[in-house]
Amino acid sequence: MMKHDYLKPIVAAAMLLLAAACGTISIPGAKGIVNLYNLTPKSTFAENLPRADWRLVVEEPLAAGGLDSKRIALRPKPTELKYFAEARWTERAPQMVQTLLIESFQNSGRIATVGRDGIGLRADYVLKGVLREFQAEYFHGAAAPLVRVRLNAMLIDQSRQEIVESKSFEAAIASTGTDMDSIILAFDMALGKVLRRTVEWTLRRPTHVPPAS
Repeated sequence: MMKHDYLKPIVAAAMLLLAAACGTISIPGAKGIVNLYNLTPKSTFAENLPRADWRLVVEEPLAAGGLDSKRIALRPKPTELKYFAEARWTERAPQMVQTLLIESFQNSGRIATVGRDGIGLRADYVLKGVLREFQAEYFHGAAAPLVRVRLNAMLIDQSRQEIVESKSFEAAIASTGTDMDSIILAFDMALGKVLRRTVEWTLRRPTHVPPAS
């Protein structure tokens, strides 16, 4: 037995459990079956996160050209954007990221009030974002793609109408295979890293707590 071979069943089982967390639905399409995919929110965070007694609104991120879509993007080369033929997200990519960000904040257990824009929540802070990268890349010399996610985030103090801080969060995960399930798993892992970093960064930023209203 080769060294570390005993770990392979454990790793495989862990990958299967994570893959199961990413939802898949098959529906009839114009050219056959279209598989719908959704990703998962983050649920594990640093233990020393501060508790937030302020209210946060998470806006739907703007999206770079071609990413504001339910279609799952791929780049065969740096200057070209295409889409997987028979796979879709269940929501437009920036809408899905907004939903998962809100759920991740809720899962942190460190903020009492967080929601999306448009629900009438009076925010103390607003988290804005731009989804710059959200695609599988095929130009790195490997058979399986590299999935890249990048979110540029900006936190706004609503009472002062000031930018508290801005930061870019990026993660790249190599898919373990060329099949769609493996690629979606890489998307879930890459976005998970971005979600966790964005939530932790946001909760640690404010030094000014607006008065209760």
